[in-house]
Amino acid sequence: MIRFVHASDLHLGRPFGTYPEDVRVRLRRARQDSIGRLAAAARDGGATHILLAGDTFDAETPQPTTIRHALNAMAADPALTWVLMPGNHDSLAASELWRVLATDRPANVLLATAAEPMNLGPAMLLPAPCTVRHPGRDLTEWMDEAVTGDAIRIGLAHGGVRDFSSQENQSENGSSAVIAPNRAERASLDYLGLGDWHGRIKVGPATWYSGTPEADSFKPHLPAGVTMVTVSARGATPDVIEVETGNISWRRETLELLSGDDPVRRHGDLMPELSAREDMMFDLVVSGRMTLRDRLALEQDIARVAPDFLWHQSDLSSVSALSESTDLDLISDAGALRRAAETLAADSTNSEDPVQRKVAAAALSRLFTYAMEDE
Repeated sequence: MIRFVHASDLHLGRPFGTYPEDVRVRLRRARQDSIGRLAAAARDGGATHILLAGDTFDAETPQPTTIRHALNAMAADPALTWVLMPGNHDSLAASELWRVLATDRPANVLLATAAEPMNLGPAMLLPAPCTVRHPGRDLTEWMDEAVTGDAIRIGLAHGGVRDFSSQENQSENGSSAVIAPNRAERASLDYLGLGDWHGRIKVGPATWYSGTPEADSFKPHLPAGVTMVTVSARGATPDVIEVETGNISWRRETLELLSGDDPVRRHGDLMPELSAREDMMFDLVVSGRMTLRDRLALEQDIARVAPDFLWHQSDLSSVSALSESTDLDLISDAGALRRAAETLAADSTNSEDPVQRKVAAAALSRLFTYAMEDE
């Protein structure tokens, strides 16, 4: 029997360049800390091995501190054996990275850099390391003929499988799908652990994408985590338990407003508990129709809660303005400014150009906000 944690796509050192510096620091730290959470999950579940199915590092040339801190964290518990396999971000083309890992790795870290069986005690690991960023072929084919005797057969690979038709056969990183989804059956594998897709997916009874242990986008994946796998004997169906390990949550909410809705109340209904906001990336998309007064009230409520979150973004560009005469009176009751407000109000509702409608609605809202500030 063997019990192990299957994980992938840690992407240590990912820059998260589109976010403010303080947010980038938190996101990078969370990814680095995921190693400790993987070790804790393994200990809690009684696992002896942690198999990383590629993209442990985000780039072919990570900072030396990123590499060393990762190895130090893995060395913290000598009772756990880690297996690192090249993915497409840290493929074998990153020869210096894998040289450093081979030189500096602690005794409990193994490198699966060759397509050949690796002895894991009661099991034989059959890895398919990525040779380059986009190999363009199924690197798992060799597993069909691999000789492993009576040992449990575990495959490890990185890339897309062909049955994700809804995603147009594209992996998480945009590479073409090449791994046969029935590889586990064809190669008589007791378990096939896949990486590259950042969401946890069961492809077949013995084939899983573990997903990333720390979320990194607003895509509607399952909560970040790993799989805890137990294979009791050669030919037995694996027992797979999904374990959540994420620290930072990524949440996207849509707020669709109708005439007569109270936008502030509806917005409040979407808010998570205050204690959860500090570790949350929050993206709010608002659509529908509301008056200028209601829009201003909503914008003020959004501004009030935004600092509670690790990062907060709101998009009101799809909101149409319901322009009441009393709202326009507050901008101006006569003259050029009033005529401009009326023109924007008409364009925000009647223009055939959707871009022009959005621009007009935003400009009208800005005028109304200035008027309220003057008041």
